[in-house]
Amino acid sequence: MNNVIEFRLWGRRAMFCDPVSKIGGEKTSYPIPTYQALKGIVESIYWKPTIIWIIERLRVINPILNESVNMLALHYNRSNSPYDRTVHTYLHNVEYQVRARFIWNPHRPDLAGDCNERKHSDIAHRALSKGGYRDIFLGTRECQGYVEPCTFGEGPGAYDGSDRTFDIMFHGFDYADETGDDSLRARFWYPEMRDGIVDFIRPDQCPLSKHIKNYTPRRVGIRCGAE
Repeated sequence: MNNVIEFRLWGRRAMFCDPVSKIGGEKTSYPIPTYQALKGIVESIYWKPTIIWIIERLRVINPILNESVNMLALHYNRSNSPYDRTVHTYLHNVEYQVRARFIWNPHRPDLAGDCNERKHSDIAHRALSKGGYRDIFLGTRECQGYVEPCTFGEGPGAYDGSDRTFDIMFHGFDYADETGDDSLRARFWYPEMRDGIVDFIRPDQCPLSKHIKNYTPRRVGIRCGAE
């Protein structure tokens, strides 16, 4: 259990953008965070190329509410009117509990000397208690987020005792440095919320995926024992 962290995540607004709306001018958020968004948040708390974070569970604490905000989007292909009026639909006053764990990156044998579970666990928990090593964003940069340690399942939640299903959602990306395959793929799944909790499936269990491009990742090494 040394490789597990549990934390409270909250903020005034969130935008876990639906890719369907991202290509247009008006963005709309998914009703719950995506696996990839939560993984990015955990990596903002603490990350090294030695480890891969796995998001296990999400508990929705506050009710799922939408907030529409008028925006001026910059239009690069027009000189007479450089801005477009758009409406972005955010999630309002969000709060979650998240459970995540790390595993060793099997595709980085050069970092085997850094595979010290106690060390990485201590650093991750220390970073979490300080609010993370980097800024926390709830999907987009304009949505500031905050984290603090908690016990997963403690306290009341808005959807305790209720179930809900969602349409197809973006799950995450398969990056070459984590899969060993020199390609970038996008994954999709059908999430379900039971008793206010979403149990994320593993990336290799996603029923749908799409190849985006081929590329070779750039290796970033570390000095083992430097910390």
